[in-house]
Amino acid sequence: MDNQKPKIGSARDAYSGRLFPTEQIETFRNIDQLFPSRTIHRGTNIPPKAIKTRPLPLDDMTIETDQGDYDLYDYIARNRVTALLVAKDEHIALEQYEYGNTPDTRWMSMSMAKSISTTLVGAAIKDGAIGSLGDQLTQYLPMLKGGAYDGVTVQQLLQMTSGAHWDETHTDPNSERRHVLELQLGQKAGSILAYMSNLPRVADPGTHWNYSTGETHVVGELLYAATGEYLADYLSRKIWSRLGMESDATWWLEAENGLEVAGSGISATLRDYARFGHFIMNDGVIDGDHVLPDGWVKQAGSSREVGGQPLDYGFMWWPVLAPAGTNFEPGFSARGIFGQYMYINPAHRIVIVVWSARAKPIGSEVILDNDFFNAVLKTLG
Repeated sequence: MDNQKPKIGSARDAYSGRLFPTEQIETFRNIDQLFPSRTIHRGTNIPPKAIKTRPLPLDDMTIETDQGDYDLYDYIARNRVTALLVAKDEHIALEQYEYGNTPDTRWMSMSMAKSISTTLVGAAIKDGAIGSLGDQLTQYLPMLKGGAYDGVTVQQLLQMTSGAHWDETHTDPNSERRHVLELQLGQKAGSILAYMSNLPRVADPGTHWNYSTGETHVVGELLYAATGEYLADYLSRKIWSRLGMESDATWWLEAENGLEVAGSGISATLRDYARFGHFIMNDGVIDGDHVLPDGWVKQAGSSREVGGQPLDYGFMWWPVLAPAGTNFEPGFSARGIFGQYMYINPAHRIVIVVWSARAKPIGSEVILDNDFFNAVLKTLG
């Protein structure tokens, strides 16, 4: 028997899209070996909650795209999908694992973690640890005074409209995104917040949207300052340990025994991601307890206007417009590079979780994931 550990790549090569498929897949399902991580405990008081299965006819559906029609097999094969779960009315309609993944596999979330982090902000507001969306960040993080985040509200942070300069290009070693990766590799507590506090301001707060993983690290610092708890512990206490999860999850740390990297680095099983999706679909209610403020889920997943322009971005969730010419209600998704998704449609009671190992961080898919989600919606909705 071969007991050797699987060969995994470096964080730099992973983010650059410079791993061959086998090594990339092993890396994505063993990301807790890349950085120190904290456990998100599933708890011991609640047994795993089964998700009932009710297979539905998805293998015959048509995925309509601008380039032509595809089917389910095309989507999985051409988009290098490594696992897929579709649930309707909290019943599993389809569950498929590829490339050696199994129901016990934990897989990286990448930026799906952003949507989980902002959900924790909702929980902190419900708890009273954060006063309101209109609060100034400097009320909780006084070290941000005098920098680009001085005058920025909690809501503007959640919408990524701080006005701070940021380049998210994963494959450019000179981008701010890659600089923060280097700080994470350096494992020095407080280094990322210090870097964020020194960014230049390029627009007035609330007037310009710019996608920024760095903003999410500020979200993590905000949560830690407001609640006094590490993010993994707060997530476990408020949500993870109460949903009947099958497994513990893990979350990357900025430094050993330090703060979580709020914008990435959660690793969990496919069904547990689906359970979290059902929690969101059910408006943040667990056994009658409203964990999130009234209306939070709708606000978090909705389009809005920024600087006089429409923006399809919520509180680090991405609205997914319904298929053209239909009366379906739109959904929204958490999404991460290389093809990680949680799609949620509360009106039609659909949750979809996608894991992928695509060649490059963005742009390697053959079939747009939103086209796939809308095909499922038309088939099951």
